[in-house]
Amino acid sequence: MAPLRARQSLSKDRFPVYFGNVKSQTYQDLSPAARGASSRGLCSIAWNPQGTLVATGASDKTLRVWNPEKPLVRFSTELKGHSAGIEKVAFNPTKDAELCSVSSDGVVKFWDVRSKTCINEITGLSDASSLAWAPDGETLMVGNKSNNVFVLSPTQSTPLSAHQQPVQTNQITFCWSGKKIFLSTGEGHVRILSYPDFEPLLYRDRSAGLEEFVLNGHTSQCLSVEMQPTARYLATGGYDSVIALWDTTDWICQKTISNPTGPIRNISFTFDGSYIVGGSEEGSSLDIFHVESGERVHAIKTTKAGPVVAWAPTRYCLAYVDQDVLRIAGVDSERK
Repeated sequence: MAPLRARQSLSKDRFPVYFGNVKSQTYQDLSPAARGASSRGLCSIAWNPQGTLVATGASDKTLRVWNPEKPLVRFSTELKGHSAGIEKVAFNPTKDAELCSVSSDGVVKFWDVRSKTCINEITGLSDASSLAWAPDGETLMVGNKSNNVFVLSPTQSTPLSAHQQPVQTNQITFCWSGKKIFLSTGEGHVRILSYPDFEPLLYRDRSAGLEEFVLNGHTSQCLSVEMQPTARYLATGGYDSVIALWDTTDWICQKTISNPTGPIRNISFTFDGSYIVGGSEEGSSLDIFHVESGERVHAIKTTKAGPVVAWAPTRYCLAYVDQDVLRIAGVDSERK
């Protein structure tokens, strides 16, 4: 499939008009076996770099790659091999057809989605729960529920290194240079470490004693962290239902966005960094906010809460989970 041309950015005034006319497409296996099965429990969504494929991972071990322009399941690809529920999926940021999936039993698999084959496997990571590729696609990090973070290579069958964290670590993301990583913690803050050696990069000078500098922006657990595509802001989401936007030059919180739907489990920016959405396990809508003003510009109504959200990397197209089904808002309008 040919790469999709990136859309022009929309102003805050034009966005709600445009997205108000956008419909959501449903992507679902409607076979009798699927209808009779228990809930799939979609846990993760990932776009490939050109926005031509969408991968979903589910707690029932189903790993599927969809063509966003063809919602029927016969046009999708199921990748079989996991023996436990899939916690995270992510495409290599430099390779459109290389997908990584992580299951709750600590197994990491790398796939060539064109040939539908597993090209590498790493085992023994125990209760894996987070996944983040380095921007160059050469390495990635997988964290588990014991707060151990592993650095992996897609071509090696054992971890390159392991880094036990001193606090509960929920989610990890990279800066765009790949030299810094950001870890959201159960203590409500975000740590800033070097990569790949995991050393604190900033310190406070407290009476000549060194203390690690962290981003304190939440009154309870910090659950999610995401770098804006333009790298002006780092966004963090908390159990306190707040999205905090941090200036990446001075590391000052420039603004906070209160999301009425509940704890922010997942954050996603539009391709141009102009709009942001948070996924939550509570509420019945996905609220889209304008980053610079903090204003809510649109809300997508959902049947149930949408904890998993992912904007396409090239256009205003939002993939999300509703009632354990993948939905994508924006596909119809983009095909005009």
